[in-house]
Amino acid sequence: MDGAAGDSGLLLARHGQTDDNLAPLRFQGFRDTPLNAAGLAQADELARRVAGEFTVRSLWSSDLKRAAATAGIIAERIRRWPRLDARLREGDRGEWEGRLFADVAREQPEAYAAWMRADPGFRFPGGESLQEHSDRVWAALEDIRASGLLPALVVCHRGSIRTVLCRSDPRGLAAFHEHDVPNGGVVAL
Repeated sequence: MDGAAGDSGLLLARHGQTDDNLAPLRFQGFRDTPLNAAGLAQADELARRVAGEFTVRSLWSSDLKRAAATAGIIAERIRRWPRLDARLREGDRGEWEGRLFADVAREQPEAYAAWMRADPGFRFPGGESLQEHSDRVWAALEDIRASGLLPALVVCHRGSIRTVLCRSDPRGLAAFHEHDVPNGGVVAL
């Protein structure tokens, strides 16, 4: 990905690590968790990488702390101040937010299995479906493209990036769990 932002002029970056990203894993969703020490270091490394490898005309970010803090660290290095957009947030995990994956799997095995299959009819209890999440993020990306401020770097979340990658996957959202983006990772569209 030498300097290119893909055909669409967009780079998607995942925020740095939070404590919820560590084992035992918790559902984060809209839960506003901050970066931990490793996450701050990852954000700094991402900022160095972006400054050294990519041309970025605009910087956009989810408004959740973990993404906004990552974008803020990048902004200091590239001198492009982030525009926050709540539509770039992680999926709304509803009642599962803050809960351990293992606890949900044990207490609600059928719902958890539907989530792991990325079943199109699955909706997080009190939250949103993968399709709703995908549509929300895609609408934000379409607005970023329409802004004309390309190439753009968009700092968001693993689930949000996965929904975008599924749009070009022939399996659609059924491939959601097969696309992985590490903390501080970058994907060119």
